[in-house]
Amino acid sequence: MKKIVSILISLTLIIGMFVGCSSNSENGATGEGASEEKKIVIAAIYKAGDQVWFIDEGDAAKEMALSMGADDFIYIDAKMNPDTYLQAIDNVIAQKVDGVITCIPDQTLSQVVVSKLKDANIPVIAADDALQDEDGNKIAPWVGINAEKIGQAVGVWAGEYVVENDLMEDESSAVLLLTMDTVSSCVPRTKGQYEKFIETADGYDEARIYRADYDGTTDKGFNAAAAIFTAHPEIKNWTVMAPNDEGAVGAVRALEQAGLDRESCVVGLGAYLAKDEFKKEYSAMKAAAYFSAQDVGGTSAKQMMEFILNGTEIPMNVAVDAKMVTKENYEEIMGEAAK
Repeated sequence: MKKIVSILISLTLIIGMFVGCSSNSENGATGEGASEEKKIVIAAIYKAGDQVWFIDEGDAAKEMALSMGADDFIYIDAKMNPDTYLQAIDNVIAQKVDGVITCIPDQTLSQVVVSKLKDANIPVIAADDALQDEDGNKIAPWVGINAEKIGQAVGVWAGEYVVENDLMEDESSAVLLLTMDTVSSCVPRTKGQYEKFIETADGYDEARIYRADYDGTTDKGFNAAAAIFTAHPEIKNWTVMAPNDEGAVGAVRALEQAGLDRESCVVGLGAYLAKDEFKKEYSAMKAAAYFSAQDVGGTSAKQMMEFILNGTEIPMNVAVDAKMVTKENYEEIMGEAAK
């Protein structure tokens, strides 16, 4: 009898152990803290995180991500340095972030970056500058501006300015196209500017159209423009187009230094710096193509969060259009962004 009782007690203890294990499993508890939900962390790595455009874009992406349920948003400035950028990629992989939004400083590194993130099972969206292969084909989803169309808008405005100000035959006037030929997102901007300018200012002497390349920063834009202005002292009236506002402002400062700003015209692209020029009593910055960093940043974060939360497929291409703004209309068109 005692033996039977002992067996029954042992069976009861064993069953209790199994019940306990079953209960923990059903509640998802497998150890200390296991019942806590995993936090969603988004990392945004921008090639020039100290520039106004990327600051605004990052702020918009952060606001969108947090509003949709992200627990943290990491903003990283790659400082236009490929080594710093790759280190940032390795760091966010080590942190096991849930998604990466990025503007790469050197597009030749695209395949390396996409491979690293794919191996880590981390989704990525390129903002502004595409992640692409050697042939220029996108290898990751991209959000940015409708580059050629926006460049065309700048070219039309500049062409009309030249015609309306009787500069077509004026040999003391010339056009400068600031370029960023190593950045795929900027090449079609210049292409659109040039094509629509010569179409609008039909018959303009193309020998009076000059080019100067820079890296997208105001300082390098200034240096590139100043070198052209110095090399052509016979030109007293310049019409300048640039693929971003930093280059345009650099050209404005170079014109001021050369004493040519009162007779010249600069057309920006972005308007995030042009708006400050418009607030001045006078600036050679006469117009800019306005498009919203908030649209690019917010859209990139929205798509990333929808993928993480719902598995919604991320579109490969999303492009934002622009409107031309001047000192007279920028407040009306830009709204809060004009402040």
